[in-house]
Amino acid sequence: MFTRSIVQALVKVLKNRMPVFQALTGPRQVGKTTIADQVMQKLHFPSVYATADSPLPPGPEWIETNWRLAQVECDRYRKPVILVLDEIQKVRGWSETLKYYWDQGRRSNYDIRLLVLGSSALLLQEGLTESLSGRFLLHRCMHWSFKECADAFGWNMRQWLYFGGYPGAAAFVKDEQQWKRYVSDSLIETVLARDVFQMSRIAKPALMRHLFALSATFPSQIFSYNKMLGQLQDAGNTTTLAHYLKLLESAFLVSGIEAYSKGQVRKRGSSPKLILWNNALINALSTKRFRDAVGDSAWWGRLVANAVGAHLCNSLSGVEYTITYWRKGDREVDFVVTRGSKSWAIEVKGGRTGKLSGLEHFRRIYPDANALLVGEGGIPLEKFFKSDAGVWFV
Repeated sequence: MFTRSIVQALVKVLKNRMPVFQALTGPRQVGKTTIADQVMQKLHFPSVYATADSPLPPGPEWIETNWRLAQVECDRYRKPVILVLDEIQKVRGWSETLKYYWDQGRRSNYDIRLLVLGSSALLLQEGLTESLSGRFLLHRCMHWSFKECADAFGWNMRQWLYFGGYPGAAAFVKDEQQWKRYVSDSLIETVLARDVFQMSRIAKPALMRHLFALSATFPSQIFSYNKMLGQLQDAGNTTTLAHYLKLLESAFLVSGIEAYSKGQVRKRGSSPKLILWNNALINALSTKRFRDAVGDSAWWGRLVANAVGAHLCNSLSGVEYTITYWRKGDREVDFVVTRGSKSWAIEVKGGRTGKLSGLEHFRRIYPDANALLVGEGGIPLEKFFKSDAGVWFV
């Protein structure tokens, strides 16, 4: 059983009674429940685990019941109890109910150490910030990195760039057709049906699916919203597309990275650059097999560029960083990472053709910006993907 580094971080904070509870968010099928199970095993405390991941969302009484179960375990063993509530964002009125029981528990003699899990960043963080401000510590469990897949499955970099970072899909990589079906049916469709469509009322679910498929067809490409409307069936308007793209991002599927502009980093209404958070999402819907993808230099270059963008999104997911791109005319900088007053322009050398480098042009306009080359002639791809992205922006 492979142990991710976040397990030790959670064990460390849950060893002692703290004035806050722990919240773990991240994509589906990256091992959040397994992490919670490993944490419970390492702590050797009595534990209660419950999941709200059901077709019919439970009500507040679900939290009340499991809190009472934890209290019973406290009485029985006279020890701290770990309470794990999985997919908490599915519970109706969960934040207000959890606030009531957490505050009540802090005033009692019951030592209940709470860990909540959620696969919707939008719904989880909305609930945490609305009612539970100052009561939680947020941890992020993101898609598996190249280093983790290499350590756990013995993959080389080409395998990771194609098959992505879903650990459950690793068992199917020897049969690519079966792998594609697993990722498409068990991962993509489950996330869309159980997470995205339950976040808010989706007036045009077919449009949402088409938008996701379009993103997977054109990874790491800049698309204006008007151009998207021309490509999509059952098209709505640009505001609807922008909203749907934000919902896909909150489910850790697709980000529409916006254009960089000094002093107004997120340029509203700009043409987004489509980045999928895991390359498996691209190749599961593609007709290309692994051998075909490696042999197509233009397509492989797109996969490399998307993987760089996904690595940035997964590693730099806090409010401290902003990830954008820059383009002027036919010159483009793949990514611009901003942290405070500093910025880094990133050029990816991954085999693509037909794109003029805009790095020198960008540095003439923004002379204070730092430059990073990733790939040929710069940071080797293997070294970049095996490192936490934050090490390059200090």
